[in-house]
Amino acid sequence: MAKIEYKTVKTVTNVLLFVNGIKEASYGELAEIELEDGRVVNGQVLSTNEEVTVLQVFGETSGMDTERTKVRFSGSTFKLQTGPELIGRVLDGMGKPRDGGVPVYSDQKRDINGSPINPYAREEPSEFIQTGISSIDCMNTLVRGQKLPIFSGSGLPHNKLAAQIVRQAKIPSKKENFYVVFGGIGINSEDANFFMDEFKKSGAMERTIAFINLAAEPSMERLILPRLALTAAEYLAFEKDAHVIVILVDMTNYCEALREISAAREEVPGRRGYPGYMYTDLASIFERAGKLKGKPGSITQMPMLTMPSDDITHPIPDLTGYITEGQIVMSRQLDKNGIYPPIDLLLSLSRLMNQGVGKDSTREDHKNLSDQLYAAYAKGKQVRSLTEIVGEDALSESDRKYLRFSDEFEKKFINQDFSENRKIEETLDLGWELLSILDKSDMKRIKPEFLEKYGKWKQA
Repeated sequence: MAKIEYKTVKTVTNVLLFVNGIKEASYGELAEIELEDGRVVNGQVLSTNEEVTVLQVFGETSGMDTERTKVRFSGSTFKLQTGPELIGRVLDGMGKPRDGGVPVYSDQKRDINGSPINPYAREEPSEFIQTGISSIDCMNTLVRGQKLPIFSGSGLPHNKLAAQIVRQAKIPSKKENFYVVFGGIGINSEDANFFMDEFKKSGAMERTIAFINLAAEPSMERLILPRLALTAAEYLAFEKDAHVIVILVDMTNYCEALREISAAREEVPGRRGYPGYMYTDLASIFERAGKLKGKPGSITQMPMLTMPSDDITHPIPDLTGYITEGQIVMSRQLDKNGIYPPIDLLLSLSRLMNQGVGKDSTREDHKNLSDQLYAAYAKGKQVRSLTEIVGEDALSESDRKYLRFSDEFEKKFINQDFSENRKIEETLDLGWELLSILDKSDMKRIKPEFLEKYGKWKQA
């Protein structure tokens, strides 16, 4: 049956189309927009009422003639064709091939908006994921089914960190299907090539599905891309019983596209011009992480965002922090000092860490050790600040040890090579070695039996 064509376009902006006289359009429904020169671009219904239907346009609208433009509604929402053929593929922000391969054809189609997970059906995250990065594995442990964002700043090496996590992440306690879904949101060509080269060189591409929207491509695709990525992840996790880690770079570009639509609709702006519903919109993405009772598969999210002007109180990181289970914050000062990855451990937090560490997950001394390292590093940084005022000669012997510890901790523990993949046992042993700089009597956060079993003082 032929689709009805509407020629009642009232207004067009750079991202939105306003069509009159549409009575049966549904929220999220896809549409084809045929321009006067025969070109066809896709659109999606944002809102509809008796008077006007608003569509967001995934394509170029400049020069559009409202009188000659035709709109056809598909009667269905955006769906992703899923199947094992997705694995190893690189797709664009609309789910079309970017790697030169054939389109993915499948009988299985999943609505990209997903379905909310019943809280009662959720299983509490508990299993440790090893990233090979000491600052994360020991101090801000990532747990299977968690959502743990990375807050960065412009120019900091968050792309390197994302590539390293994709290459190294695994569950050491189990040998099972482990996949990565990568979403590049509004990234430039240089960054896209970097990620693809790293994935291919390391062999990670064989277990990766990549969706990439470039900065020069329609910004509206940035609203679709994370939902495409999570739909692919849900297929792998809940139909193929795999564990999936989803890396989304950069959620700030997603929020900018959201603000662009809000401005075009002339909505009352919220904080710094972002729409008031940005919190619930972000939650609809982040809350798709987790585990289901009775299902072996799971989805873990590590979204990355750049904080405008390095401001952690900016609406994007601020709202993200309310939804997610902690954050990993990157430090510009550590980056200037040549430390990679420049993770600020005193600002970082993994709220589910306690559920993924211990005797049956990592090692029995893990939590005590990380608490002591955190306390010692915090004191060492305080001493460093004091030294800038009074000079090192005025410090006590104990303060000098803490100053030395903080320096060594940054150089040997936080700092590691981009290609270095540390096992959790190596990380914990390194932590004990660094604590031996301090007096054994200062180890107030560690059980005596762990001091005797793992401490390096006993060889003295």
